[in-house]
Amino acid sequence: MTNTVLLAEDDRAIRHALERALILEGYRVTAVSDGVEALAAIHREHPDVIVLDVMMPGVDGVQVCRVLRAEGDRTPILMLTARVETADRIEGLDAGADDYVAKPFEVEEVFARLRALLRRVAPIPEPAAEDAAYDATLAVADLRLDPSARRVWRSGTELELTRTEFDLLELLARNAGIVLDHATIYSRIWGYDFGPGSKNLAVYIGYLRRKVDQTGRAPLIHTVRGVGYTLREE
Repeated sequence: MTNTVLLAEDDRAIRHALERALILEGYRVTAVSDGVEALAAIHREHPDVIVLDVMMPGVDGVQVCRVLRAEGDRTPILMLTARVETADRIEGLDAGADDYVAKPFEVEEVFARLRALLRRVAPIPEPAAEDAAYDATLAVADLRLDPSARRVWRSGTELELTRTEFDLLELLARNAGIVLDHATIYSRIWGYDFGPGSKNLAVYIGYLRRKVDQTGRAPLIHTVRGVGYTLREE
């Protein structure tokens, strides 16, 4: 089945180049130049995945993201941004974006991230009886995850996580006490290792900590310097 993409980018050259590349890759693309057009097209066409430029005139990409999430729209969103500061990237994640690519970007990286986002929302086959235990509730200290419902609680309080945040926390919970290296996490969550220079994982871990390890709670997410991350009770 052909996946549909809504592409919102105000730079005409980038928009046309990326639209052509996506079509050649096999996607059906609707390309618009601003946030207002993006919202109208999303409401009208219900794309499988959305690619949003952060800096657009009028309604920008972050505002579009906030509107969609407020409406309950969980369509995967990939942000394109020229901003490289961690705080700017966190703003997009906080608005509900699932992933981001920094400009200038390689089109193959965009394709890889889109494939990863689409895999996460693909229908999951009914598990065989012997695999039913895989979907059982996971618990680490006072943290509880329900993978089938994609819900998580800490000390009885439900946490609101984006799709990527939940996937990352679930991976750590299924391997509680085990240190997962950066390459393994990138491969399992994004389907692609973006190399030692990428800050993507660090941004998501930092943002996940803000929700899971709130002030007054014992930290569960730990960094093992030079190796990776683990979820465990101290």
